[in-house]
Amino acid sequence: QVQLVESGGGLVQAGGSLRLSCAASGRTFIRYVMGWFRQAPGREREFVAAINWSGGSTYYADSVKGRFTISRDNAKNTVYLQMNSLKPEDTAVYYCAAALRYSDYEGGYNYWGQGTQVSVSS
Repeated sequence: QVQLVESGGGLVQAGGSLRLSCAASGRTFIRYVMGWFRQAPGREREFVAAINWSGGSTYYADSVKGRFTISRDNAKNTVYLQMNSLKPEDTAVYYCAAALRYSDYEGGYNYWGQGTQVSVSS
């Protein structure tokens, strides 16, 4: 069992930065692929980024590539999403999730956090 709690969301101006954190509990955290998804009101939940168990492989949606960076610190049981050059279209609730295998589909993830709101103005 994995429990996930996101933090770090907030309101920021376009062009600004935020760093999201996802704190995980569970003895098997290190072996999970970790992903970030986002969902705006009335829209589908979409894949943002994922990172494998060792942190050696990362994956990004084209819409965030070059602006967002996913990382993990297994010693702290935490995954991060550094978001730079934020745009209004990045506004959404951001969720972290854990999977046994890499996936860019929400159905591939077994555990989910409650989400954190990111709002980008201008």
